Amino acid sequence: MTDTILHFKATSRQAFSQFIELLRQDLAQNPQNWENKTLDDFLAAVSSYTEDIQGYYDNTSAGVNADLADWQIFADIFKGATIYE
Repeated sequence: MTDTILHFKATSRQAFSQFIELLRQDLAQNPQNWENKTLDDFLAAVSSYTEDIQGYYDNTSAGVNADLADWQIFADIFKGATIYE
């Protein structure tokens, strides 16, 4: 995953759309870096990571309440789903 994706800030709907496009490009260019390459596997990981993301925020002392969703939380879920098992 590129630094651009790792450090991307999705502060709006438009920014989130740009983030999703960056993910799509990254999958096309670097599929070896993705744990979940099929849509079925990716959506299963999105579902699981959505359940577990509060633990990620707590473990990294991010100070984020995942129940108060914003565009960045959605981006974090999609980013996490690329490697989540």
